[in-house]
Amino acid sequence: MTGLLERAVASNFPAGEQQSRNSSERETLAVAVSEEESAPSITQTRSSKASLWSSFIASTFTIFETERSSGDKEGKRKSYGWTSAVKKVVSSSSMRRLQERILGTNRVDVSSSNSDIWLLGINYKVSQEESSDRDNYGLDAFLQDFSSRIWITYRKGFDPIVDTKFVSDVNWGCMIRSSQMLVAQAMLFHHMGRSWRKPTQKPYEREYIRILHHFGDSGMSAFSIHNLLQAGRNYGLAAGSWVGPYAMCRAWAALTQPNGQHGDKTKEILPMVVYVVSGDEDGERGGAPVICIDNVARLCSDATSDHVTWLPILLLVPLVLGLEKINPRYIPLLCETFTFPQSLGILGGKTGASTYIVGVQDNKALYLDPHEVQQAVDIKEDDLEAETSSYHCSVVRQMQLDLIDPSLAIGFYCRDKDDFDDFCSRASALGDRSNGAPLFTVTQSPRSSRSIHQGALMENIDGSDDFRVGEMFNTEDICDDSQTQEDEWQIL
Repeated sequence: MTGLLERAVASNFPAGEQQSRNSSERETLAVAVSEEESAPSITQTRSSKASLWSSFIASTFTIFETERSSGDKEGKRKSYGWTSAVKKVVSSSSMRRLQERILGTNRVDVSSSNSDIWLLGINYKVSQEESSDRDNYGLDAFLQDFSSRIWITYRKGFDPIVDTKFVSDVNWGCMIRSSQMLVAQAMLFHHMGRSWRKPTQKPYEREYIRILHHFGDSGMSAFSIHNLLQAGRNYGLAAGSWVGPYAMCRAWAALTQPNGQHGDKTKEILPMVVYVVSGDEDGERGGAPVICIDNVARLCSDATSDHVTWLPILLLVPLVLGLEKINPRYIPLLCETFTFPQSLGILGGKTGASTYIVGVQDNKALYLDPHEVQQAVDIKEDDLEAETSSYHCSVVRQMQLDLIDPSLAIGFYCRDKDDFDDFCSRASALGDRSNGAPLFTVTQSPRSSRSIHQGALMENIDGSDDFRVGEMFNTEDICDDSQTQEDEWQIL
């Protein structure tokens, strides 16, 4: 076993994330938490162990996921015996338990805290004494909502990505998968409503199945990893390479732009405007992003019919909230965005490991993890009896808010003009309480935006002022400066 571990770590395969878990975990309303040790020495030791074992476990699986030519048949027959044995060992429950102990993953119940949970704009009361709304009380309602969110993960066994031999996105596609989850929620909210929950019986609703079909893993699916890579080539997206949240947002804008290669097709499938909010033309020079109401009104006005209508809009706001770690003054602001009815969550996570953050409780972020490897599936858009369990997850994972990488992106969905006006009102009020360092600002016109908080983000990026945002969230006990962190994403 030791020799095999050494050979796996010495290989050229990149370190990966935790691999397949028992499928029964997805059927159990379990809650998991992934936390870092606070002491630097413990953190460094655990980090080295995690790197070693992640390399071993991911490398073992990755060996089997590259496309083989017909000339490899003889070698395949010879190696099948030992590869099958290794695969069984690595995927066994005992190995998963061993990996969790080494990587520091343990399971707790979020009900251990009496604090409210905010999940994409909805508040869930954990403390029964404080609950007056039975519909939003407790973990049952929260878990039903959480498990109804569309979960998109690493896949293996799909058609090769154009001009490559990649038939899996294991070890490099987590940011793409996180972004797919965010856009999928926007489509769910648009077609099914925020109150929709996954039915327990078939047949499923046609729109729900169509949404899953559009995120399939082939060029025929509008929002597949294949098409996103192609649309984002000008922003550095490439099979086998990690990508940051800014480039990912731009890739979505390119994929859905009306005059683009896929514009006509995606406009029918995604009936909303995709607007990337940035501080300047390229979004990489600092400055708080600015939402210009006049620009949004122009983009959302649809005069193709007899009367002008307002199209729904998907707002993507890429941010850099620190250098090596997130500035603690921004954490309460991020938390409060989850109270917005328009909230779609955050693309972000730890260094080089993107997740889809959908909620907050106390000083922790709740997220859907894209790092589980699943077999590619092909859901036909008219198959109302399709098996959809691989697109939903009941395992809630948590991370400390101060461990989030400072490079991230926030998403919002506004259904109509009234909804957008409500969002602007909330965003402006949040900016007013930001003590001069807003996440983003709202202004009426592009001209007026030049004088509003210009350069506020970079000027305050090293600030240490602690402040409160209302009475809902504060920085108390959120950050511990003694904790050490790895280098954050350098690609915006």
